[in-house]
Amino acid sequence: MSFKSVPLYGGAITVEIPTSFGDVSTIREVPDHQEVHLDENGYSNVVFDILEYVEKANDEEALQYHFADLIAGTGDSTNLLNQGTAEFKKVPNKPTYTLNYIQTPPPLSPSKAHRKQSDYTSIHFVMLRLKEQGTDIVITVNVPHYPGEYEKAKEGEGATKLMKDGEVIKEKILETFDIKDWGLFHP
Repeated sequence: MSFKSVPLYGGAITVEIPTSFGDVSTIREVPDHQEVHLDENGYSNVVFDILEYVEKANDEEALQYHFADLIAGTGDSTNLLNQGTAEFKKVPNKPTYTLNYIQTPPPLSPSKAHRKQSDYTSIHFVMLRLKEQGTDIVITVNVPHYPGEYEKAKEGEGATKLMKDGEVIKEKILETFDIKDWGLFHP
């Protein structure tokens, strides 16, 4: 998988994402606090969200708050695979938390049976806490698995190739995400 450096939020942040990912704002409107990049050769995408810092008793509660906000109202079932901490190489010493989970949509109603629906979506969720800036940055790497369009996990392995690719993308983001202009957080 090859990567390219892309500017986010007018160049205030840079990060490397796969070369096949394009900026969704060139084809549809995206909110100012969000950057979305979609795989031109598939369905995977990366979403960067600059959110208000959530005051909670601890960072883990803030993680659960953002996670619950993300999955609320989807109607999907959620299977949490793992949760942990991480570090952004170029933004060190800032609380960073990760989740990996699977979202499985409910069966389509008969009236919508003609629509294309994924079997499930593997999601890597990263939260960077910037207390001094009053900001939480939430990044999701979303990897949908559509019937007949992915290889099932090999015997004894829990992850498909697409899921492993999502992990590689998440790790590259942790390695290359760089805040160039901290003024972004003080409009």
